[in-house]
Amino acid sequence: MNPQEPTNEHLLLIRGTHWNHGMSPAELQRVMTDFYSWVEGLNQDGILRGAQPLMEEGKLVSGARGSSVTDGVFAESKESIAGYFLLGVDTMEAALKIARACPILDHGAQIEVRPIADLCRPMAEVKANVGASCQTCN
Repeated sequence: MNPQEPTNEHLLLIRGTHWNHGMSPAELQRVMTDFYSWVEGLNQDGILRGAQPLMEEGKLVSGARGSSVTDGVFAESKESIAGYFLLGVDTMEAALKIARACPILDHGAQIEVRPIADLCRPMAEVKANVGASCQTCN
């Protein structure tokens, strides 16, 4: 069982950095106008808490004390994360409704929808175990 609790925020991860390839300049302008109208609607509704595009390059840090740093983001991947939106919505259903309305989905982009947790899972497990042991001590 996952001891984490969801908050009233959800993250939309925009996947796909090349969804616009093959579009004419006029078509791209139309799609981007629709996209920024969608974003402005989120802002006007008061649910947009943050959003940023990401560069197509990056590094992956791993190993003990970050001993390994390698190229970890591959821009040619259709699953590369292009950006994110942090939304102040209470339910997965509300976040999915917003994600489904994103205009770039029609052109090959994907959106991963994730609830924001109150704690990282390891800390939630520690707190759950401490709470369980304290209850038995009393």
